[in-house]
Amino acid sequence: MAFEKDNSFITGRLKSVGYAFKGAIKLITTEHSVMVQFSLAIIMIIAGFYFEIDRYEWMMQMLAFGLVLGIESLNTAVEKIADFVHPEFHDRIGFIKDIAAGAVLFAALAAIAVGLLIYVPKFL
Repeated sequence: MAFEKDNSFITGRLKSVGYAFKGAIKLITTEHSVMVQFSLAIIMIIAGFYFEIDRYEWMMQMLAFGLVLGIESLNTAVEKIADFVHPEFHDRIGFIKDIAAGAVLFAALAAIAVGLLIYVPKFL
């Protein structure tokens, strides 16, 4: 498939959004870590409706989901590129992958903290 630049602003943006949705679907349907995180986001959305969280809590919860899924997506891209460039194990590639995974850990810990701040008081 040859790359063709679309010089029209509107159709170019529409194509970009289409590619973004295609990438999101690929992530959700092929990457196990994204499947788990997306499923947890759905469960927390249901919990948000059940516990009737307020607008501020919804904002924080949605930002946390976006952060984790966004960073996980970038981590997946880094891993795929690293595997493409150097398919065999290499210490430097492993180091790069570990750093990308560490970024996901930071985001996940922040999301857990947000979830605890929102839902622990509902149980107390």
